Amino acid sequence: MDREVLPCYVACDVSFSMAAHIDEVNAGMREFRGVVHADRRRGTQIRLCVVVFAERPLVVHPLAPALDPVEVIRPRQESGSDFGSAFTLVRTVIERDVESLKAQRMRVRRPMLFFVSDGRATDPAWPAALERLSATTSCPEMIAFGLGAVDQSALGRIGRSRVFLGGDGVRLGIALASSVARTVLRPDHV
Repeated sequence: MDREVLPCYVACDVSFSMAAHIDEVNAGMREFRGVVHADRRRGTQIRLCVVVFAERPLVVHPLAPALDPVEVIRPRQESGSDFGSAFTLVRTVIERDVESLKAQRMRVRRPMLFFVSDGRATDPAWPAALERLSATTSCPEMIAFGLGAVDQSALGRIGRSRVFLGGDGVRLGIALASSVARTVLRPDHV
């Protein structure tokens, strides 16, 4: 029998402008993992991948069961926030991961991208990379989480499903957990 999985991608801005918020990101990732452990039955359905980016993106935690520990996210000594290269890498990783999961006879729900940033991109062409990600057959449900002095307009373009703002008192771990739960429980994502 095929198993059903939800590939979840967390893309986190680790540039200078986000340095003061990285502890909050790590606390949120721990809180999310705690929620996943509390509901192990659903937790086994969730696969998690973590991508960090500043001037360049990097996969720091390849797609694995969300019950597995995640590396601590660290800030980079880079001033740029290249959203375009992050979206390009995420698109490539999602396409590869979805094919791999299907080859393992798993039923794959629509992937989810949880994008964490202040929304202050340094590459003006990032909307084109976002559109290319949106045009793929594995287009993820996109949720944005803003920390610090956010550019709400940019985050609104990215978070096509939802936008959460830490400044409104929303905790990252709860926002991520509620987004995943909403997706896992919705039958239209099968």
